[in-house]
Amino acid sequence: MEERLKKVYPKINEVSDEEHIGMVKEIFSTITGRYDFLNHVLSLRRDVAWRRFTVKKMEFYKTGRLLDVACGTLDLSIMAIKRHRDIRAVGVDFVETMLKAGKDKAKKECLNGEITLLQGDALYLPFKDNSFDVSAIAFGIRNIPNRIKALKEMTRVIVPGGLVMVLEMTRVENPLMKRFFHLYLNRILPGIARFFTFNPAAYIYLADSIMNFPSPEEFSLLMEEAGLNDVKRYGLTFGITYLYTGRKKGG
Repeated sequence: MEERLKKVYPKINEVSDEEHIGMVKEIFSTITGRYDFLNHVLSLRRDVAWRRFTVKKMEFYKTGRLLDVACGTLDLSIMAIKRHRDIRAVGVDFVETMLKAGKDKAKKECLNGEITLLQGDALYLPFKDNSFDVSAIAFGIRNIPNRIKALKEMTRVIVPGGLVMVLEMTRVENPLMKRFFHLYLNRILPGIARFFTFNPAAYIYLADSIMNFPSPEEFSLLMEEAGLNDVKRYGLTFGITYLYTGRKKGG
């Protein structure tokens, strides 16, 4: 326990891609038990509203299937199925403990038959081309160093005209919010997390990953580079979080 309490992670811009991935695996395997609780508390439950907004933008017209990349504990998949009653979801994550927590949650919601879980890598999705109407990732793309490859994979597996959706927090540019948000991420959030998790350094990493995420304009260009058309972005809660959407060519 003491070793975990004293854990310190290097800054994202000081590590290799391989080291970054190793950090992510360790971090999410150590905070799984408190992951949902802390997400809700530390976002003042805005994460629920952000996912709800994302789910409303989903469109299912051919396969009736959703791919939830870096699915975590399945909040996005469960919310999507509850809104779009006839769909099925596949959740992919490379952290085994997260998948187990997601499986338990799906069982509690009586959605085991509607959701399939796979342990896998976002850079090498184990699906054929054109397998899903929507591929989505919520609060996970910042943990993937090779974002363009992940976006290309998410594009490959959807049908022509299908949607790639990315929900992610980013550094705030609004002058009225910027100072407060920086204070919250770097001081208040780790302080709160210290009371609820034995690895508070994970939330220092969280702040660092948000502050180093591309601007909305930069990330939109990245989605276009991945081969997506009609790229749109929606600023949520003063620009703390953005939903990005893009369509696969050919639809």
